[in-house]
Amino acid sequence: MEIQGKVALITGASRGIGRAIAIELAQQGIKRMILVARDRQKLVEVAEGN
Repeated sequence: MEIQGKVALITGASRGIGRAIAIELAQQGIKRMILVARDRQKLVEVAEGN
């Protein structure tokens, strides 16, 4: 599936499967991600690439 230039909404992005999906999509070159999670600090870490 071609994801370059696409936008993704990822729920649960601060840990587990959601975090892994966010990291993988970023590595695959997705244009924009909307990350949603309950743990703000962990979400910020994912968004910053940590």
